[in-house]
Amino acid sequence: MRAGSPRLLREINDRAAIEALLRNGPLTRSELEGLIGLSKPATAQLLTRLEDADTVVRNGLRGGGRGPRAQLWSVNGALAHIAAVDLTPETVDIAIADISGAVLTEHKAPMPVKHGVLEAFVSAVGKACGQAGLSADQLLHVVVGCPGAVNPANGELAYAPHLPGWSNFDMPGQLREQLATSVSVENDVNLVALEEMVAGRATKVRDFVVIWPADLVGAAVVVNGSLLRGASGGAGEIDGLMIPDRAAADTDTDRSGGTFGELLSNTSICKLARAHGLAARNGHGAVRKALAAGPAGREFMADLAKRIATGVASVVAVLDPELILLSGDIAQAGGTTLNDLVAAELRQLVVPRTPIQLALVTGKPVRSGALHSALAFAREEVFGLPAATTAPFRGPVVAGSPR
Repeated sequence: MRAGSPRLLREINDRAAIEALLRNGPLTRSELEGLIGLSKPATAQLLTRLEDADTVVRNGLRGGGRGPRAQLWSVNGALAHIAAVDLTPETVDIAIADISGAVLTEHKAPMPVKHGVLEAFVSAVGKACGQAGLSADQLLHVVVGCPGAVNPANGELAYAPHLPGWSNFDMPGQLREQLATSVSVENDVNLVALEEMVAGRATKVRDFVVIWPADLVGAAVVVNGSLLRGASGGAGEIDGLMIPDRAAADTDTDRSGGTFGELLSNTSICKLARAHGLAARNGHGAVRKALAAGPAGREFMADLAKRIATGVASVVAVLDPELILLSGDIAQAGGTTLNDLVAAELRQLVVPRTPIQLALVTGKPVRSGALHSALAFAREEVFGLPAATTAPFRGPVVAGSPR
C-alpha cells in the first residue's frame, strides 16, 4: 500500500477514533472530533463507516444546555469477550468482560489442593461464562495470573510450591485444549506491575520493581517500560532468596539465614508478633493489631520492616530501579507506617536511595492486571491497536504529514 494513500489514512484515523472511544467511554461526535482532530464532516463520515462495519454503536443521548440532545457513540462491546483470572492455592477469581472493558460478570470458586485442579478450573470458567451468556470457546482470550512462572521452553509452572497440582505439565497448552480458546498464563506480581503502569504509581516510571512481601513473596521487574521475565520465566522469583533474620526479637530462627519467603510467611510473622506480645491468625492480621496497639506495636513493625528491607536490598543492589512499590495484603495493612520503616531500614543497607511507595492499585490488582492484559490482546487482534496503548494520542494523519 502506498504511504499516504486515502485508504491508509482512513485506517489510521479509524483506529485513532476507536482508541479514543475505548479510553474515554461513550462520546458525542463533537467530543470525538475534538479528541482526534478531524473536521466535523470527516468525523461524521468516520462514524458512519464504523457503524456500518458494526465496530461502533449508538449508546443513548447526552442532554444538557439549551440545544438538542447529542447522540453518544461507543465501541461495540459484543465484538469480542475475554476472561481475567486470579488463581491462588485456595481459590479462582474470574471476571468476564467485553472488548470495551465492561465487566459482564464475576465468579469466585474454591480450588482443590492438588488433585482435580484442572477440572475445577475449567468448571469455574465455564460457570462464569454461563453467567455472561457465553461458552468458554466464545472467549477471544483468557489471561490467568498465578504465583510462580511458566517456563517458555515447556509450558511447565515453576517456582510455585503452593500449587502442587499444576506442576509437571504444559499449563497454558492444557488450558487452551480444555477451554478451546487462546490462553496466556502470567506471574501474578507481573500483572500487578502491569496494572501499576496502566493506572497506578508507575504510569510515568520506566524502571521499577513491585515487591509482594507476604506468603509467596514475589517481585516484578520492569526495565525500560517492559517486564523482565528471564530465560526460564523466573525473573523476580525471590521467595527462595536466602537472607539473614535481622529482627531484634528472639523467635528461634536461624540468624545466619533463611529464605525470604519463610521469614515472611504467615507462620513466621505470627510467631514474630507473639514475641512482641501480639496474637494473630495471619500476617496482615498481626500488622493491623500492631498498628492498633500504637507505640506497643512499634517494635514488631520495626522487626517486620527489617525482614522486608533485607530482601529488598538484594533487589535494589542488583537493579538500582527508579522506584520500589510494595503491594499485597501485608503492605496495604501496614500502610505508610510500614512503608516508611522499610525505607529507613533500606537506607542502612544499600547505597542507592531508591524511593519506596505503596502500590496504588488495591482491591484485586492481579485480576485487574489480567483484565488489562487480555483486553490489550483482544484489541490488537480485533482493531489492530498496539498492545501498549498507554502512549499519548498523537492526533490524526493527513496526507503528507509525518508520524
